[in-house]
Amino acid sequence: MSLDKQQLRIFYKKLRAGLSDEDLEKKSLQILDNLIVFLKERKDLEHFHLFFPISKQREINTFLIKEFLEARKNTIYTSRVEADSLALQTLQLQPNTKFYLDKWGIPVPKDYLLVSNEMIQVVFVPLLAYDQKGNRIGFGKGYYDLFLSSLDSSVCKIGLSLFSAELHIPSELHDIPLDFCITPENILTF
Repeated sequence: MSLDKQQLRIFYKKLRAGLSDEDLEKKSLQILDNLIVFLKERKDLEHFHLFFPISKQREINTFLIKEFLEARKNTIYTSRVEADSLALQTLQLQPNTKFYLDKWGIPVPKDYLLVSNEMIQVVFVPLLAYDQKGNRIGFGKGYYDLFLSSLDSSVCKIGLSLFSAELHIPSELHDIPLDFCITPENILTF
């Protein structure tokens, strides 16, 4: 039996909610370990767009990835939602920036440069679920689909997931699949 997108969202939100803080941190560290392996073979990648975790959604602790990328002297970007829009503005993080939570609970940097997205080489894509072809399900607002469609097709799209792949997720014409997904156990290529 195949679940539709809304059923999958509900299922994976419940699955995440069942993780203890310790399990979430352990899985986040395992994802970081696999990312380190992934990047050892890709030293030319220097410009990374990173989402930051909404704690009430039990997202991966991407601050661990931020610290690793900063230690490598990489340039890190994130986004914030433009007022009354689905468009995301690209923010280049400044060293040692502090964060505040916006109205959705998303950590937003206090110190940043508003920049174009043309330098970005890698986007870490938030998701609830993904399938064996790289199709993904987010929270259903469409922010990342619109953002990914604005980028050069050569930009590497990497999902970060706490769980393994579904066999199949229904996709639509505007959906942009992942190139890779990094989980606590694997590095998947699509």
